[in-house]
Amino acid sequence: MKSRIATAIVASFLAFGAGPAIAAGTSTTTELTPVEVRTQLASAEELIRKESYSEAIGVLNNIVETNPREADAYNLLGYSYRKSKDFSRAERNYKRALRLNPDHKGALEYVGELYLETDRRDKAEESLAKLEKICPNGCEELDDLREAMASGGQTSKANW
Repeated sequence: MKSRIATAIVASFLAFGAGPAIAAGTSTTTELTPVEVRTQLASAEELIRKESYSEAIGVLNNIVETNPREADAYNLLGYSYRKSKDFSRAERNYKRALRLNPDHKGALEYVGELYLETDRRDKAEESLAKLEKICPNGCEELDDLREAMASGGQTSKANW
């Protein structure tokens, strides 16, 4: 009976995302499964939609701590830091996303917007040129960066 209860407790830890390291009582972290990553990314995106950037940063830092090759998480970290006006951390995370995936359309758009916000239009134009190569027939990220450039760096909330 005790072993079934212990098994149920461990299973509940695993089911709710605590992971085997916590269930076993150790301090090591384990890599999230692809499903767990997508679930946490969706959670972070919802927090971003609510403009709860510091909470999103916490979720995203958990992802990159356990999955350091997750370009989407670095991109969203960059976005959350940028919206929190922490431009140096934002840029660092966009660059990490682009090192992992040089054609990451979202990171190219958002780093271009960061460059506009920090008065580096020439760098924003480089991001725009990369997006034009990646999206020869157009894409949302290209349109959004063009719009931001035309409006002097102001981005619309509808773009999120």
